[in-house]
Amino acid sequence: MSAVTEGATPYYFVPAPSRHPASLAFGMLLIIFGASQWINGSQWASWVVLAGFAVWIFVMQGWFRDAISESEGGRYNKRVDVSFRWSMSWFIFSEVMFFGAFFGALYWARLHSLPNLGSIENALLWPDFKAVWPSSGAGYTGSPAGIVDPFATMGPWPIPTINTAILLTSGVTVTIAHHALIANHRARAIVFMWLTVLLGITFLGFQAYEYMHAYSELNLKLSSGVYGSTFFMLTGFHGFHVFVGMLMLLFITIRIMKGHFTPDRHFGFEGAAWYWHFVDVVWLGLYIVVYWL
Repeated sequence: MSAVTEGATPYYFVPAPSRHPASLAFGMLLIIFGASQWINGSQWASWVVLAGFAVWIFVMQGWFRDAISESEGGRYNKRVDVSFRWSMSWFIFSEVMFFGAFFGALYWARLHSLPNLGSIENALLWPDFKAVWPSSGAGYTGSPAGIVDPFATMGPWPIPTINTAILLTSGVTVTIAHHALIANHRARAIVFMWLTVLLGITFLGFQAYEYMHAYSELNLKLSSGVYGSTFFMLTGFHGFHVFVGMLMLLFITIRIMKGHFTPDRHFGFEGAAWYWHFVDVVWLGLYIVVYWL
């Protein structure tokens, strides 16, 4: 959101009634309904999911186009800018709680559920149970009855460490781009934004390779006990957030190339940068807790 013009707009800009929220809700309905039928074996449901995503993408591009038009038209004053900042702050806070739930699940499984299942009180239920983390062997936490195939765990080297360096570097490049935009060095900002986008794509490429390696060579799957489920849920949702953040930075880069934003009014850029730094911080927690501990 750029070009805030004080005095040229009302006290607080209120957009006209829009079809976008209802249209987006309809697209999400198609996705949820199709997914629920897909996992129950309905072959046609995959097309419903695809249609839902098509509606979702179409509505979002129209909604964003309208918001950009309002911004560039000078309709957003400082009061609207403040509301955007609060909205983005609460959104990132909700994402912190989202990942906190999965980190909490991993913490509870390792430090509470596992010791309790291996206690003397449960010896009669599972006499051969081994309360050892990670649950990578027969009789370990994931499979006291041998129902989970043996698998190998994922270590921190080399791909997770490389991806850590990539995300930390991307945090530096987006910060350089931000300072360049503030200094009105638009060409430099564009260069470093493209570098940030490419680093995000590289991260996703390495993660895709890591997943293929996990499935084909380590036999590590989402169904591989509590270790497999927490590993893929945490890293998978983080990868999705990297993808979303990369798209945000991509569109911000295109807007900069089109001449949007000014040195003193560029919260659209700042909001995307906040989100990207949040993704970086979450990955550092994942890197330590999931890959090292």
